[in-house]
Amino acid sequence: MDFYIAAILQGLGYAAMGLGIFISLRIFNIPDITTDGSYTFGGIIAAVTITQGVHPVNVLVLSLAGGAAAGVCSGLIHTKLKVNPLLAGILVMTALYSINLSVMGRSNLPLMDDSTIFNHFNVSENALTNQLGVMIFFIVLLVVFLTWLLKTDFGIAMRATGSSEQMASAVGINTNTMKVIGLAMANALTALSGYLLVQYQGFADINMGIGIVISGLAAVMLGEAIAKLFRSNKIVVQVLFVVAGSIIFRMILAFTLSMGVNPNYLKLITALLVLVVISFSRFRNIRS
Repeated sequence: MDFYIAAILQGLGYAAMGLGIFISLRIFNIPDITTDGSYTFGGIIAAVTITQGVHPVNVLVLSLAGGAAAGVCSGLIHTKLKVNPLLAGILVMTALYSINLSVMGRSNLPLMDDSTIFNHFNVSENALTNQLGVMIFFIVLLVVFLTWLLKTDFGIAMRATGSSEQMASAVGINTNTMKVIGLAMANALTALSGYLLVQYQGFADINMGIGIVISGLAAVMLGEAIAKLFRSNKIVVQVLFVVAGSIIFRMILAFTLSMGVNPNYLKLITALLVLVVISFSRFRNIRS
């Protein structure tokens, strides 16, 4: 049972990144590869500052700011230098590898007995239950905030920019500014995932973000597939199902491992799972 609770914990931790990819990919139609770097950046900021005695709540602000800064860089390269958004993300992700290594000073940094965010919230005496409660608290806040934001005038302007940039410009929306803000938000959420999971697993590693974007993409794809089954386009439903998709994805991987599959094949299984979900969605669209 603890094995699957751990999978749910990871799913909740990655859900923030899934919501970030939901913003960049589904709201703005931008495939943002900055994710791989900003996830690691948020985690490394958390590990380095926590080991130096900084309070985890203050660390949260730093991690969010670091991820947002990475997103702003990608956004400015795309909007001001007119670089393809995919290439802009790759450039920033590549630069972040060196920055991450420089900030951490080595390739791996354990937290050991350092105080984490889970030590500051005593939801339960049981460690796993306490971690679960803290993760749920963060995700509930994110779901409520994003649902509210995307229904405001600002959120509608964001969605209009992604749906039709020309139309949004015609009604006076600064689409370039919207893109930069959107990428900043997306990568701040991705950094939040790094912040939570580094404290959960107890260490930061320079390679922890390599290929991590596929986990967020899987959460979005699975969430969309479930939402289509319920035939709902409501924002709150889409956001909730991204979270559900992240948890389901981690549960599938946990089940795969429990069946005795070699962990070396997890990346392959992840890629195949995303491919199956995409193919299923395309098949349903063709049938309908």
